[in-house]
Amino acid sequence: MALIKRHALWWAVAGGVITAIVILGAWQGVHYTSSTEFCLSCHSMNTAGKEYQQSIHFKNASGVRAECRDCHIPPGAIPMLVRKTQALNDLYRTFISPSIDTPEKFAEKRAELAQREWKRMSDSASATCKSCHRYEAMDHARQSPNAAAQMTAAAAKNSNCIDCHKGIAHRMPDMSSGFRDEFKRLVRQSAPPVVGKTLFTLTEKSIYAGPDGAKGRAMLMPATEVRVLSREGDNVRVEIVGWRESAGRGRVITQYPGKRVFSAVLDESLMQGVKVLKTQVDPDSHQEWQQISVPVWSRGDGFISDIRPVWQYAGQMLQSTCSACHGVPATTRYSANGWIAGLKAMSTYYRLSNEEERILLKYLQTHASDVPQTENNK
Repeated sequence: MALIKRHALWWAVAGGVITAIVILGAWQGVHYTSSTEFCLSCHSMNTAGKEYQQSIHFKNASGVRAECRDCHIPPGAIPMLVRKTQALNDLYRTFISPSIDTPEKFAEKRAELAQREWKRMSDSASATCKSCHRYEAMDHARQSPNAAAQMTAAAAKNSNCIDCHKGIAHRMPDMSSGFRDEFKRLVRQSAPPVVGKTLFTLTEKSIYAGPDGAKGRAMLMPATEVRVLSREGDNVRVEIVGWRESAGRGRVITQYPGKRVFSAVLDESLMQGVKVLKTQVDPDSHQEWQQISVPVWSRGDGFISDIRPVWQYAGQMLQSTCSACHGVPATTRYSANGWIAGLKAMSTYYRLSNEEERILLKYLQTHASDVPQTENNK
């Protein structure tokens, strides 16, 4: 009996030692595979590693370095183990089915990889960022006035850090392909003009007084509502209804009185066709405005029968453009006129064509804080 007890004791001790070795080895393995040296040892991480080593998280005035694990592995044993389990797919994509093993492949996958990491950080309430950067530890008096204002507002809402601080350690992806592909799809779905139907412009369109008019400076703006009056060959005659200031030359037509949401710009050849429908005073500016209608000719392509797909496209453009650096602002953040300066202030941070910018601006303006929402705004 004593011998059996002695054997059981030895087996228990041996089992405990083996268990301790396994746990310690596993923990050391987790610790080693979380190190920056291990992460950058993979050939597929060459591009990401070089970008990280050029960032402020790698080298800065304070000498405090954020390692790979500090951003990509959430704190806590359970979240860390979950992330390690997910990383098995990264091993598969590295050794069995390489997907980012060349700079070209990495460039193709950059947007997908970035969005995946941003979502992971957002889902954890930016726990990795906040393990070092805590709102309650910030001294706003030592921040620039702009940073203090932004961080005070973010602290009040306990905002996700990643909403405003994308691109800190790695180059931003080009997010434009999605909405540009969507625009191409809209062009393919453009509607042929039917007399009596209401259509909306997809693009900027030259307008003129007759069906054989030459291209001039008169222009229909994107996302402008028109009614089809007649057709002649490849050209279409449409009616524009909008507003203009009573004072002045009256060439700029807006969608609303008192708001600079542009519908069209007329030239001298079109002015004689203008018909004044009614007059009213804008309560904010106290200026008199005229509602007018004017028939114009244009090419028959580039129209769509429903404005909602245009707004969906513009919303996708807003999401892709703004989310590259910060959280997407609500369209009600500014008034219709306020969005002109608001968008211009950000123009150095995005790359849109002039026409894309005009569509985006019109989307923001027609969904702004001081614009009543109708079926054509949704």
